[in-house]
Amino acid sequence: MIKNYNCGFIKQMVKQGGQLIDVRTPMEFSQGALAGAVNMPIEKFQQLTGDINNDKPVLLYCRTGARSGAVKNYLEQLGFRQVHNIGGIQQYMGC
Repeated sequence: MIKNYNCGFIKQMVKQGGQLIDVRTPMEFSQGALAGAVNMPIEKFQQLTGDINNDKPVLLYCRTGARSGAVKNYLEQLGFRQVHNIGGIQQYMGC
């Protein structure tokens, strides 16, 4: 389930050290991403998990919110407590 987030929440979380992660493919990422986002494609996520700080909030997005939702569940199973699936990129492009 995707909770409704807004630009103000995203900006505040990033300002406080939140990790904005784009789980789309590198090609999708190269065509446009949210400012400050890091690309960690879902296909390689297991190898990249060590690059995520468990002590800081994690904000995940993709094209529609489906892939980021799967990654959110995966991170929560690993013990991450502050994980947010903010959904699809389009609703935040103006942020």
